[in-house]
Amino acid sequence: MQKKQDKTGLVWFRNNLRVHDNTVLNSAIAENKTVIAAYFFDPRHFQNTHYGFKKTEKYRAQFLIQTIHELRTNLKNLNIELFVFKAKPELIINQLIFDHNITKFYLQKEWTSEENHVLNLVNNNLPSNVEFDEYFDQFLYHPDDLKLAFSELPLLFTDFRKVVERTAVVRPSTTTKSVYSNSTLENTTKIPNLKDLGFENFKTATDTAFPFKGGENSAINRLNNYLFETKKIGNYKNTRNELIGKDFSSKFSAWLANGSISARTIYWNIKQFEKDNFKNQSTYWLIFELIWRDFFKYMSLKYNNSFFRIEGILNKSQDWITDQNAIRSWVNGSTRSPFVNANMIELKKTGWMSNRGRQNVASFFAKELKIDWRIGAAYFESLLIDYDVHSNYGNWMYLAGVGNDPRNRMFNMELQSKKYDPQGHYQNLWLQQNR
Repeated sequence: MQKKQDKTGLVWFRNNLRVHDNTVLNSAIAENKTVIAAYFFDPRHFQNTHYGFKKTEKYRAQFLIQTIHELRTNLKNLNIELFVFKAKPELIINQLIFDHNITKFYLQKEWTSEENHVLNLVNNNLPSNVEFDEYFDQFLYHPDDLKLAFSELPLLFTDFRKVVERTAVVRPSTTTKSVYSNSTLENTTKIPNLKDLGFENFKTATDTAFPFKGGENSAINRLNNYLFETKKIGNYKNTRNELIGKDFSSKFSAWLANGSISARTIYWNIKQFEKDNFKNQSTYWLIFELIWRDFFKYMSLKYNNSFFRIEGILNKSQDWITDQNAIRSWVNGSTRSPFVNANMIELKKTGWMSNRGRQNVASFFAKELKIDWRIGAAYFESLLIDYDVHSNYGNWMYLAGVGNDPRNRMFNMELQSKKYDPQGHYQNLWLQQNR
């Protein structure tokens, strides 16, 4: 049996792109003298899907590139080299294992089909003496701390929330220690730029509600600013449905989506804010939103690939259509609804849309246009900086009437517009940019 001082571990980063509060990284450090890390810009993530959209468009690609630059720097400070490849993992990992005498690699556990497929391809080619450890590390409430099996999880969010708040606790955030310095380790791999990934350089619209960069440092700066410097969190419940500006909501979702920050870190900082300043409905409501995020992850664990079937988790048949002209009209912001159009133009110009906007344009797509909701979900997957597979498809099912909302509600665009944009400022802001 090898002793720790003889071992080198490999951390395969996927959607846990941070150093702080990273169970995967901490486990590798605890068990190995030397740790190296790898990240793959998988070409499959930048190809067109069968719906005709790029799987990852330029906005999230840029955010990801920024994130990997910060991750490499932060790992370097821990004496860990990050090897970056524009390649399929199953074609590279074996060579890394051979070159660095790896006996074990570590990764965050994912469970949706595409991630499982890639892991299976990697696993099929592994030498017999190499093992891997997977860790659930993207939750607020860890699966091991729930008192229910996945199959027993309630369908409704309110029931789920009551269960986890009553029976589970949030684990503490952890710090990460540096490892033994291996100054002779050569790393010539380069982080790709936009052009390498098939994009042209671009400028986001100056009116974007998300003027932030990717990366763990950026996430921590935003957390400190939103909570402790400006105390904007104290009014979050009142402003969260607004449409213009960077501070009507926390914007944490983009960093959460690729794991630049953990839900636990946000939770415990909110608790510290409440201790140092005040506790109100708004401070709780941000935790409430983190529980929503957990909810869709758990629903994905419970229902597996039903998340991606047209009948959804309710196995509900409807007469969906595929109207290319209507889809183009929706994508380009030229529908009969100015409110929908403004939101869709914002998304196209910035890679961002408010939560209120997302609910409305998804409802319009599925309930009024009656188009296969998965097409809309695929477009969101392409464009959104904060795309998260579980929240995206969970919310689209919910709004299409085949998910976790048995009421099967439909939004009235005119009433929503009058309520959330009564003076038309938001619509004027974005509609004029499409002329």
